[in-house]
Amino acid sequence: MTIHAEGLVAIVIFYVLILFVGIWAAWKNKNSGVSDGGDRSESIMVGGRDIGLFVGGFTMTATWVGGGYINGTAEYVYLPDYGLAWAQAPFGYALSLVVGGLFFAKPMRSRGYVTMLDPFQQLYGKRMGGLLFIPALMGEIFWSAAILSALGATLSVIVDININMSVVISALIAIFYTLVGGLYSVAYTDVVQLFCIFVGLWISVPFALSNPAVSDISVSAKEAIYQSPWLGKIEPGDKWLWADNFCLLMLGGIPWQVYFQRVLSASSATYAQVLSFLAAFGCLVMAVPSVLIGAIGASTDWNQTSYGSLPPKDKDESDMILPIVLQHLCPPYISFFGLGAVSAAVMSSADSSILSASSMFARNIYQLAFRQSASDSEIVWVMRLTIFVFGALATAMALLTGSVYGLWYLSSDLVYVIIFPQLLSVLFVKGTNTYGSVAAYIFGLVLRIGGGEPYLKLPPFIYYPGWVTQERVHHLTGDVEHFVQQRFPFKSVSMVASFLANVAFSYLTKYLFESGMLSHKYDFLDAVVSKHSKEIMDKATLVSNHDNIILSEMAPVKQVLGASLAGTFTNTEVLSDDGASSPEAFHNED
Repeated sequence: MTIHAEGLVAIVIFYVLILFVGIWAAWKNKNSGVSDGGDRSESIMVGGRDIGLFVGGFTMTATWVGGGYINGTAEYVYLPDYGLAWAQAPFGYALSLVVGGLFFAKPMRSRGYVTMLDPFQQLYGKRMGGLLFIPALMGEIFWSAAILSALGATLSVIVDININMSVVISALIAIFYTLVGGLYSVAYTDVVQLFCIFVGLWISVPFALSNPAVSDISVSAKEAIYQSPWLGKIEPGDKWLWADNFCLLMLGGIPWQVYFQRVLSASSATYAQVLSFLAAFGCLVMAVPSVLIGAIGASTDWNQTSYGSLPPKDKDESDMILPIVLQHLCPPYISFFGLGAVSAAVMSSADSSILSASSMFARNIYQLAFRQSASDSEIVWVMRLTIFVFGALATAMALLTGSVYGLWYLSSDLVYVIIFPQLLSVLFVKGTNTYGSVAAYIFGLVLRIGGGEPYLKLPPFIYYPGWVTQERVHHLTGDVEHFVQQRFPFKSVSMVASFLANVAFSYLTKYLFESGMLSHKYDFLDAVVSKHSKEIMDKATLVSNHDNIILSEMAPVKQVLGASLAGTFTNTEVLSDDGASSPEAFHNED
């Protein structure tokens, strides 16, 4: 029990430190943004838009460097059939931040948005914004649940405490300081958490490498000693599957509120780009100790350790390789320091995801869709309530749902195939409208769900070219599970199809309505006729068939954005009277 007591003390000290930093950050910045006439709710969401380079670089890196990132990287390097060749997260997410910085950070920050969903609601209307909120919310909640679940399992490996208790306490701490300080607390605790991750894991690596049970990892990288080489390889039949997964990480890592929350909190558009590039470098640096720990796990004779004769892969514990290495190959005091690092990684991801989900709900659903006249204090209380609700939901899923990782994989795929092509369209393609957006949503959803999801035991109803039946053996029970593996890059194809559907259906409906082939009364989404009428009405005269029709002769036309809704966007120039409410003018600015 001595070791367990020491572990508990180490965790308690770390959690108290994080809680203190979160509360201090909230107190230090309690008037930031508000004293300049800004809204308190916006200050909670984007931190008064004054996040500097140092704190911003750390918090942007913490967008992806979390519990799933460091544990997952170590797991894939360790797995015999995968290895470093399949550990795509470090390079995938690093490139995601580079692409985001090059193409997406500047237009989003310069237009003064508050959440990622703002441009969708601005161009496609509040109903479409609500639809796009669903996959975005699923991604954030399931991500939080997955990493909280990983935390409980990790703590149970090293410290013999109740899993449920550890998950609940960790979630409560993250929820509390997020409630108190919003983005400021999240950002400042990210600095402490990333420092702990970096130091904790790097301190552990030399002790694990020097353990007598560990062979030379430079040899086991290319030669089979206790298992196949940890560098891994990509078989010719798997190259499209590998490319599909890599594109999912690189492009699907962009349309997340956790990323744009940091972008929109930067003090300028240029700063937002610089922060993205710094974070890309940070992602690669933070992955190095995880890669080494995975390589150490693959180079260990586990029969010489306190773990037992069977290696983790034969006990279906490959996903726990990082805490197992800390526990069985490092001295106790070192393993507890590493445990603090893992706890830090989890909390740095959970807090930002919960804040992101509540920000989108409070602003894009509650305020813009239902209560456009809501006061600032009302929005703040809605945010606080949803932070607690979404945090509790993620915690409950972590404790009660066995397939939480499968849910997250599927929801992250939906973010890639649905939200990313819509983000491309809304920022860079002129003339798209709500009809195209709805079509793109349906195309992406059907094509992705049609491919199935083995983690959820969801069978496919679309069998793409090259599909094969695989089997997965559960070593502890001896059960053999058969599933369909789609080797065709159907996720990326679904994304491209969704993008093309948006463009095609937008231009088709625009042509049908404007040419008179479809009556204007069928424009039930108010996406073509009312927008067109709004543009002309701004000029005070509508010219039709060379006859001038004065405004008093026109029937009132319902607009996609009411005046009060337009006024809620920070950058009022986007919705000024110079015609900028049209999709064309929307794309022409900046």
